[in-house]
Amino acid sequence: MSDTFIYRNAPPGLLPLYARALMPKPVKAGRDVTIPALSARLLGASTAGDKLARYKTICGFTQTTSIPVTWPHVMAFPLHLKLLTAPSFPLPLLGLVHLRNTITQHRAIGVGETLDLTVRLGKQERTSRGIEFDLITEAHAAGKLIWEESSITLYRRAATESGTGRKSAPPELERYPNTLSIDAPESIGRQYAGVSGDSNPIHMHALSAKAFGFPRAIAHGMWSKARALALLEQQEDWKPGAFRVSCQFKKPLFLPGTAQLNWHSGASGWDYQLLNSRGDAPHLSGHIEWL
Repeated sequence: MSDTFIYRNAPPGLLPLYARALMPKPVKAGRDVTIPALSARLLGASTAGDKLARYKTICGFTQTTSIPVTWPHVMAFPLHLKLLTAPSFPLPLLGLVHLRNTITQHRAIGVGETLDLTVRLGKQERTSRGIEFDLITEAHAAGKLIWEESSITLYRRAATESGTGRKSAPPELERYPNTLSIDAPESIGRQYAGVSGDSNPIHMHALSAKAFGFPRAIAHGMWSKARALALLEQQEDWKPGAFRVSCQFKKPLFLPGTAQLNWHSGASGWDYQLLNSRGDAPHLSGHIEWL
């Protein structure tokens, strides 16, 4: 059975959804979990607004007539939250881990364009770490698909429930010829939450992050990806237009902190990574290919 929630012009309010997210949702040991076929649509969403300019500033994008490639993700966030807090969604929202994100922009999207956004829960997979599932987002303009995203998310389960695969050693870290420094101030989690709506406690304050096992607050993964892309787009050999950008989230970026954006260009596109301040461990890594 599938359910579709439909909204016109404005997304669902976040406060009731966060109130639902704080309610306990236990998952019984040994229980087979099935991700339901839920979807949500927002029709007639404007890409413009006061938050867009603030988002560009917080992430470091230039103030152009096109929206950042990551902005539709922010526009769709209330729909993501609607699905992940639905009564039929079997997993608790708090504690879910964002593993991978891939965005495909089929053409540049202008500021002020009107989009129809669709979000749906995709395939799930049992791995040695737990349950992984896909959160798929699409943006249409005038009936044509112009932007799409896949976000792979993990719900951790004990190895006795999901398999006992041996951990493989991480690949040797490769260094690329181009490097820029990125500063992540202590307040960046709250700043990003103010424009994105993503107010997960692990990003907001050191005290709230400690309640979830982190010594300090950590930067949003999608802020880190957006900050990296904002700098890469400003490079001389960047190509505007249609492209795909993938990303794997790795070690958290603790706040305040400093990171190194490290990249190189090649025949098949650009490889990039966000490293810690010493340059010996990755916060994220990814690839950009032009279409």
